[in-house]
Amino acid sequence: MAEVADDIWESIGGYVGAEGLELYDLEVAGGRGEPSLRVVVDGPDGVDLDHLADLSRGIDRLLVDTRYDTTKYGLELTSPGLERKLRRPEHWAGAVGSKVVVKTRPEIDGSRRHEGEIVSTDETSAEVAVEDGTRTIPFNDVTSARTVYVWQKGAKPGKKE
Repeated sequence: MAEVADDIWESIGGYVGAEGLELYDLEVAGGRGEPSLRVVVDGPDGVDLDHLADLSRGIDRLLVDTRYDTTKYGLELTSPGLERKLRRPEHWAGAVGSKVVVKTRPEIDGSRRHEGEIVSTDETSAEVAVEDGTRTIPFNDVTSARTVYVWQKGAKPGKKE
C-alpha cells in the first residue's frame, strides 16, 4: 500500500524532517467505510505524545485539498514501535543485525517463512541468516516482514547478582 501514498511522501517527509524526525512509513489503513492515512514517524530518541499531537495538526493542514484530505480520511500518527514492519529498502538497511520474521511468495529454499538475522541488504534484496544457512530474499517476493524484539532476561527483583 505504500505506493498509494507516494504522491504525498515528499511533502509530509519534508515537514516531519523540519520537525527533527524521520518519516518512517505511510500507508492507507482500514476499509472502504473508514479509511485512514497512517503516518509512522521516528526520531533518534523516539517520539513523545506531545510531539505527535503537534505533528498531527501540521500534517492535517498539509492534507487539505489533497486526495487524503482528513474530511475523507482519518489521520493516525504513530511511532514504529519495538517490532517494526520492513516495507522499504531503507527499513531493511536500518535493521541489519536485527532478528526478523519474513514471509515470501514463492518459496525460497523450500520455505515461505524465514526467521533469522539480517546480515546485509542492497536495493533489491536482503541476506538473512537462518538456522540452516543464509538466504537471499528478494524484496519483490516478500509478502510481510517485521523485526522481532528479543526480550533480555533480567535479574529477579530482590535477588542479588
